[in-house]
Amino acid sequence: MQSPAIIVPIKNVYVVECFDKFGNLRWKDIIENLIPTEGANDWLDKYLSGSAYTASWYMGLVDAANFGNGTSGAGFDNSDTAAKITTTTPNYPTTNDWQEWTSYSESTRPSITWDAASNRSKSNNTTPASFSITANGTLKGLFVISNSTKGGTTGILMGEGTFTGGDRAVQNGDTVNAKVTCQIA
Repeated sequence: MQSPAIIVPIKNVYVVECFDKFGNLRWKDIIENLIPTEGANDWLDKYLSGSAYTASWYMGLVDAANFGNGTSGAGFDNSDTAAKITTTTPNYPTTNDWQEWTSYSESTRPSITWDAASNRSKSNNTTPASFSITANGTLKGLFVISNSTKGGTTGILMGEGTFTGGDRAVQNGDTVNAKVTCQIA
């Protein structure tokens, strides 16, 4: 008798907090994200085939402007890739259906500093990715990518997700801190 197949879901869960310039919590949200085909295939190739490993991961913010106004009208989609990232209006999304928010003072996308794996998960809870916001605007969510360049379109898009509480306003002087936990259920 054959054993039943076991499905092992892999997901990322983000905890995102926005603080005003005085350090007061403005909002907090939790996201369970989509791992697009590009990211899922990368996981499988790196772990199961032993192909070249990407050790550096970075976090980026997703602009609420024009979200879902691209080619497919779907917002986030399994077919999204790093190569399709666009940045700001008027270069509204034409391929990924979303654009990156780059109005923060860090010169690159913040790196993810991973804690040791524990209980089937790995996170950056000790050192959240931090964005020092430099303009007023509205965020839709965030993403994880293997390229540190703001607006960069190379590398692997490993995850993307929208805020569960709806779009989130940010103001010049805010700090957005983001933690991601990669889980294998």
